[in-house]
Amino acid sequence: MKILLHTCCGVCAGAVIERLLCEGHSLTCFFYNPNIHPVDEYKRRLEAAQAVARQFNIEFVEGIYDRETWFLAVKGKEYEPEGGTRCRVCYELRLKKTYEYMKKKMFDAFTTTLSISPHKDAVVISSIGREISEDRFISADFKKKGGFSRAGELAKDFGLYRQNYCGCIYSLEKKLAKDKK
Repeated sequence: MKILLHTCCGVCAGAVIERLLCEGHSLTCFFYNPNIHPVDEYKRRLEAAQAVARQFNIEFVEGIYDRETWFLAVKGKEYEPEGGTRCRVCYELRLKKTYEYMKKKMFDAFTTTLSISPHKDAVVISSIGREISEDRFISADFKKKGGFSRAGELAKDFGLYRQNYCGCIYSLEKKLAKDKK
């Protein structure tokens, strides 16, 4: 199956790519993450994701870094707790854009690396994906079956940049406030 893989970062991508390739799928990584702030962080994550795609010799596409769209989407939800409404809106924005690209470029299906993180709710992510396209979204909790552990191993093997917050400015603010304590 020809799958478009929404890729949030290099660390999360490795184990998901490895698993999907082992299952016999053809993959293209789609990096669409207008939530990542600041710009330098975006570039570090982009470079790490590109490095993983090169390691596996698969195509990589960078979506538009449209921060304004993201800020408009989460307006009024800025200080929701992690994993709350803001995150749901963020996942939906990114998965909808992935779905649009999938249709435009004639992929068979789409999925995301997001579910490999222990900080992300795979049930919520799968629910959003199925709402967007019941028959074209591949629901998976990639952290299961040692997925998250394998992601860490591959990140170390590939010498990838490892981020220490979700990516959005609000999670960064929370992390910085916590670090000051």
